[in-house]
Parts: sequence; structure tokens; C-alpha cells
Amino acid sequence: LSNRWQSESTEGIDIMMALDISGTMLGEDLKPNRLEAAKAVATEFVLSRPNDQIGLVVFAGESFTQCPLTTDHAVLVNLFQSVKFGMIEDGTAIGLGLANAVNRMKDSTTKSKVVILLTDGSNNRGEIDPQTAAEIAKTFNIRVYAIGVGSYSQEVRVPIQTPYGVQYGTMNSEFDETTLRNIAHMTGGEYFRATDNTSLKRIYEQIDQLEKTKLRVREYSKHTENFAPFLFAALFCLLLEVILRYFVLRTIAQ
Repeated sequence: LSNRWQSESTEGIDIMMALDISGTMLGEDLKPNRLEAAKAVATEFVLSRPNDQIGLVVFAGESFTQCPLTTDHAVLVNLFQSVKFGMIEDGTAIGLGLANAVNRMKDSTTKSKVVILLTDGSNNRGEIDPQTAAEIAKTFNIRVYAIGVGSYSQEVRVPIQTPYGVQYGTMNSEFDETTLRNIAHMTGGEYFRATDNTSLKRIYEQIDQLEKTKLRVREYSKHTENFAPFLFAALFCLLLEVILRYFVLRTIAQ
């Protein structure tokens, strides 16, 4: 029987993902569309970081928290899969989405805190503008990694709901890159442009290389040795063999 404490180092950071779910995220320059591609790659990212607390905020014309910071990534992935266009009023409230994400981690004691902000639009809704939200993030030492989604094609195919069912139209693939760059620069993060599924995945791989905070974890281990009964049984059999060989069998032979 042995009891001991063991110290191990694990690494982790707090990450809030702020995901645009507005109508333009249904654009099909990423496959099957921008929103589904973003969900798929983000899910892979979550599962690759088991030591991190990760949460999810969604935004369109408004914003709400889909999942607070958690290490239960199975729950988070399920909540990711349930995200869809139409959950909230349409629009693009980038500032509100970012502010909501910041609010969810401002009280965290983890040294490294990150928001991954993904959008394909320009801020046109919400009471908080992106600049103000970025200043709040900077105050709480939260880095923002901004991802602008959209190809360089001038026109992108997008489904449109009509009284006669879903019809397809086109939209311009343009968004406010300047604001996203400023948000990232102000908070010590970086700005990325995702023009297709491959580049989006590569961006998350780059973010995966972020500096991580080392956490000291003390684990108590208790080991009980169970070999003793088997050892005594083996010794008994050996002794019995000796007795039989030198006494019982020799007597019979005489």
C-alpha cells in the first residue's frame, strides 16, 4: 500500500468564441456555407484543446451566450451544432457580440484570456460600437483574434427565403476589415482573412499555437499491492511439491 501526492503541469487558457450568425453567413463561397464551415472548424479546434475553458457567444442583430466558459467540451460541441441562422433578429452587432464575450470572461483569474471573433459583416446594430468593445477588452487584458470571412469574389451565392420558398440570389463579399484589424491591434491580437474552408482551418491552427498558461495540479494517488495472496499460493504449491517428492513419493517407492 502506498499513498503519495504528485504535482503535474498542464497548460490552458480561457477562450470565448464570438460567432456571427447573421443572414450573410449563409453565403456559399465556403462549403456548404460560411456558418456551417465556421461551426465545423471551430468544433475541431475545441476538441483539440482539452485543457482550456471555452465558451460561445453568438450575435446577429443582438447577442446572447450560447455556452459559458466550460471544460465540458462535449456539451459545448452539442451547443455549437444547434446554432443556426434565425435564432435571433438579423443584423450585425459586432460590438455587442464582442462586449458580451468580454463580459463572460472579465472575472477570470487565468492570465491568458482570448476572444475569437468571427464575422463577415460591418457593424450596423447594437448599443455598443466595436471600438468601445475593443477598449473594454483591452482593459481586462483580453486579446481578440478577429477572423473576417469571405472570398475576394465580388458576388457570392446566398439563399433567400421568399413566399414561394427558398430562392437564390447574390450578394457582394465585402465587410469592414479596417475595424476588425483595429480591434485585433488594440488588444494585442491578430486579424485573419478566411476566403475558403482551407484558409479558415489554417487560421484556427495558427490560433492553436497561442501562448498557454501553465497550471499546477496536485493529484493524490493511492496504490494497493495485490500480489501477496498469489505469492503465498505459489510458495505453498512449491512446498507441497517438495514434500510429495522427498517424503510421500519416496515412501511409496520403497
